[in-house]
Amino acid sequence: MWFKNLTLFRLVEPFSLMAGTLATRLEQHAFQPCPSQQPSAAGWVPPLGRKALDLVHPVGGRLLFCLRTEEKVLPTSVLNQAVAERAAVIEDQQRRLVRRKEKQEIRDQLLQELLPRALTRSRYGYAYLDTVDGWLVVDSASPRGVEEITGALRKTLESLLIAPLKVRQSPAAVMTAWLIEGRTPAEFALGDSCELRAAAEDGGVVRCRGQDLTGEEIGGHLTAGKQVTRLGLNWSGRLAFVLDEALVVRRLQFLDVVRESLRDTATDSPEAVADAEFALMTGELALLLPRLLELFGGEA
Repeated sequence: MWFKNLTLFRLVEPFSLMAGTLATRLEQHAFQPCPSQQPSAAGWVPPLGRKALDLVHPVGGRLLFCLRTEEKVLPTSVLNQAVAERAAVIEDQQRRLVRRKEKQEIRDQLLQELLPRALTRSRYGYAYLDTVDGWLVVDSASPRGVEEITGALRKTLESLLIAPLKVRQSPAAVMTAWLIEGRTPAEFALGDSCELRAAAEDGGVVRCRGQDLTGEEIGGHLTAGKQVTRLGLNWSGRLAFVLDEALVVRRLQFLDVVRESLRDTATDSPEAVADAEFALMTGELALLLPRLLELFGGEA
């Protein structure tokens, strides 16, 4: 139950629903397998795994939930080949050319024929509402993945007033200054990865991993005017991550000093382990997130 990415939203107003009420709302949009003629389906599932029952898992005012999305796998190349073969049969039998509009009609017909026989794949999107500190935290750095969860939650609740995180100082400018100076604020240390981008729209992008960020090579790019758009950081020896200019946290790792506290958890239950991990994870993030805001002058 360790999140690997964080896209952060502020709750515009206090979240008033209790865990039980939220679970009732989610139940009305619970996951149902994809119908034979439908290309995809999405719905809520228990976040602690298939043996769990509750659609909302509460810990200390933080409400964890999970969206399952199921899609039919029908490769475009397979569909294109089937269209070409059927069009060829028509042309041979009727001695005429199959034009674009008719090919599109054939494509639509074949899609309906092939969908019931297509394999399916599922993906799971996790998020939690922090009703104490006013956050919605989504475990995704992908705009599509984030929109799937926020869109489904908005549909479920009929209203979801959230706002993207905004700070007073430009994250790109602040992180660039850290690299130029070769130092970071207290509690933070530079990692070994970064992304540098030229100011011009058609300017170059440099991505570095496993490198000394205070070295001459990086310094040369900074001297040439490139700005930091992603930067690897380590927080207090407890968390490591890459922070981007939109304050999306990527490649989040909870380091050994954090994970060691779970080693004495005496349980063989995957659900109990997930519960303990979620409690520990959200406790760490409750300390990190306000500190991130401070780094960039506080919330705008």
